[in-house]
Amino acid sequence: MSKVTVKAPRQVLGLASRWRALSRAPLVTYSVIGACCVVFLLGPASGFNPSYGTGDALLLAQGAYFERWGVVPEELVQLGPHALLTPLTALFVHGNWLHLLGNMLFLYVFGAMTEEGMGRLHYAVFYVVTGYLALVVYAVVHASSTETLVGASGAISAVLGAFLCLFPHVRVTSVFPFLLFLPLRFPAWIVLIFWFVLQWLAAQGLGTGPGVAYLAHVVGFAGGFLYAWARFRRTARVRAAAAPPATEGESQP
Repeated sequence: MSKVTVKAPRQVLGLASRWRALSRAPLVTYSVIGACCVVFLLGPASGFNPSYGTGDALLLAQGAYFERWGVVPEELVQLGPHALLTPLTALFVHGNWLHLLGNMLFLYVFGAMTEEGMGRLHYAVFYVVTGYLALVVYAVVHASSTETLVGASGAISAVLGAFLCLFPHVRVTSVFPFLLFLPLRFPAWIVLIFWFVLQWLAAQGLGTGPGVAYLAHVVGFAGGFLYAWARFRRTARVRAAAAPPATEGESQP
């Protein structure tokens, strides 16, 4: 009795392969990056939207835009309906190109593996909740401030904290100014703890004005690490024992 082997058409195999790749892709991370970029390009800070005008008109439009969608601590602590929504909307608003690109770089490097480790839905809720809480804590500490606060830094800092807990031994390529900007590979725990210490020291020296929200970075990172430790510490131990260190990407603390 002869054996018959049935081969699937190449088109079917190709579709199956693409579906498997899509199912493993960090869709939440990519979606957040895409949303932040679209919001920035459509807003007045990018300078690409002619409807906001130029010169003084553009500056006025930027101020009004940030006040509408960003966190104003004095208003948030008063618990107004619109103010309570701003810690969510502020996560997708950035002040300038450097602010946007810096945040998206860190999210791109550390978000994919964190999303894989947590699962998409869990990661999405984690990102929004930790980002929201980081901005709320900052607002409470600076309750008398009327300056606006925008950016995804609090949420991304939480992603960094979770990454440190889940993948402490993964090696990342980093550039340190005091090492002549040479690209060097270090375990993630060295890079991220160094970054956290910098944020902590900067937060200690920060005055009453928001400027860079270092406190939101510290709160987000600590919250992300503690949550991942409480929720995923057993999984992280198994993963660390089974998987060798690998290069994840490039970061610039």
